[in-house]
Amino acid sequence: MTTDDVRRFGEQLGIDALGVARAEAYVATEEHIVDRRERGLFAGMKFTMAQPERSCHPETLLPGARTVISAAACYWAPEAPLEPGEGRLARYTWHDAYEELREQLDALGRELGGNYSVFVDANQHVDREAAARSGVGFYGKNTMLITRRHGSWVVLGTLVTDVELDPTPPLDADCGACRLCVDACPTGALDEPGTLDATKCLSYWTQAPAPIPEDYRAPLGAQVYGCDICQDVCPWNRGVEKRRRDLPEQDAHVDLVAWLEADGAALVSEYDRLYVPRNDPRWLRRNALVALGNTGGAEHVELLERHAADDDALIAEHASWALARVLERA
Repeated sequence: MTTDDVRRFGEQLGIDALGVARAEAYVATEEHIVDRRERGLFAGMKFTMAQPERSCHPETLLPGARTVISAAACYWAPEAPLEPGEGRLARYTWHDAYEELREQLDALGRELGGNYSVFVDANQHVDREAAARSGVGFYGKNTMLITRRHGSWVVLGTLVTDVELDPTPPLDADCGACRLCVDACPTGALDEPGTLDATKCLSYWTQAPAPIPEDYRAPLGAQVYGCDICQDVCPWNRGVEKRRRDLPEQDAHVDLVAWLEADGAALVSEYDRLYVPRNDPRWLRRNALVALGNTGGAEHVELLERHAADDDALIAEHASWALARVLERA
């Protein structure tokens, strides 16, 4: 198969964007990751940043690796209006687009022949760098990979193979003078465009195994997991809603009271697509309490009072904060 063959087959599989790069070290990316880590900008995040000496070296991920095939799958779907008492999930969590892309890349590997390995949502490889090198997209000032047709509403995956293919060129596109995402971030996490300060990132704090800093609770609003603010304002993301308007509305919202009262194991199991530290439901309940503090009403006072008396200091403190917020509005 040629590179053109691979791209045509990828389109037949339903892959939204596909590009090809050589399996070479990502030297500049590794240096950037090390610099951010030394500056403390990762907070407690691990993922591909934990071992850049591995994740930035696709040539080591497969014996005889020659080529990296990068793929993107759009996950944007229509969203119903947020109802009272509901919390909101970040768009990428509404369904498991990663699993579908994993299956598509595996099918592509079988068709291509040779030896291959697929990496989707995997810590072993920096997918964004492969995608940027191969022209699938470019790095935005919000650090997201932005594609020409679907903006940043994509998940990424990679196929490393020992088959030699001609590389595809990088995109001739960038953010220009636009800084809408930088200015829209309520906590200043993008004040250095192109570099995320995770210690200020709302998405990070919904996943961190620690109390959410008080200054970052109100900006979360009804959000209980992740954050889409920097994507919502991006001009490159405009138009996708028209192309995908015929899709059914996704399960974007959660019942905040149910999150607080559900059996813990059942709650984590129901939302197993989310990263929850140590699968401990208290982190999800912490997020629900913050959302109730921002959006709840008098009907939630008794519930919040009960959780404010919880033996768990984390739950009690966030419930007390939420209760005070609700009473201020009463």
